[in-house]
Amino acid sequence: MKKYIVFLVLVLLVGCKAKKDIATETEDLNTVSSKKIIDKHYSNTLNFTTLYIKATAKYSDAKQNQNVTTEIRIKKDEQILVSIRFLGITMAKALITPTSVSYYEKIKGTYYDGDFTSLSKWLGTDLNFEKVQNLLVGEALDNLKKGKYKESIVDQLYRLDDQKESNLKQSYYFDAEKFLLQKEQITQTAENVMIQVAYADHKTFEQGILPTSIVINTIQSKGKTDINLNYNSISFNEEISFPYSIPDGYKRVIIK
Repeated sequence: MKKYIVFLVLVLLVGCKAKKDIATETEDLNTVSSKKIIDKHYSNTLNFTTLYIKATAKYSDAKQNQNVTTEIRIKKDEQILVSIRFLGITMAKALITPTSVSYYEKIKGTYYDGDFTSLSKWLGTDLNFEKVQNLLVGEALDNLKKGKYKESIVDQLYRLDDQKESNLKQSYYFDAEKFLLQKEQITQTAENVMIQVAYADHKTFEQGILPTSIVINTIQSKGKTDINLNYNSISFNEEISFPYSIPDGYKRVIIK
């Protein structure tokens, strides 16, 4: 249950192997350079100061299925507050900033308060504030402008494959019209594990385009895990607060 809370509270991506898609090369689209794909993708960046989302989330693995409501508050580049409720009762909260991450959950009465370094090591995947924010607004997890990518066309989508020599391999898929991110796959080759995040139901707002459906599929030796996050209510640039305090009596989680 602990990883279920971490998954939903932080919308984290624990490294795991997913079924690989069958890549079919096509010639229906015009070849486009990786630079153009990246530039076009970032031309869709949302222009906002605050973002308030009410969502439903479904978590499932081999042992359980959970449906909860989720409230997400974002002050761009500064802080993210995620609240998870079941039957109207707050079961968990997380407050994330560029330098710290804190969460608590009621099931076991525990909390974590620290930075991303030890948390990333525990989860088995590199994590930071920018990646969490990007995940929630439909941008590529990593800053594509800082990497080197090989472009191709797969199933009527533009695909970028990370070219750096590393255990971590990344692929990003974009639509051919607006270059919105449709899917991203992150593979840890040595561990034979992979994450897939898919975006759908994009809606256009004055501030830009936002996906309203996020599906995270993961498979590992212990089994498959799925998270479906659907945005039901979205508002931009309102005055919002970020209420967060760890309840008295909770036991601190020490991550080494």
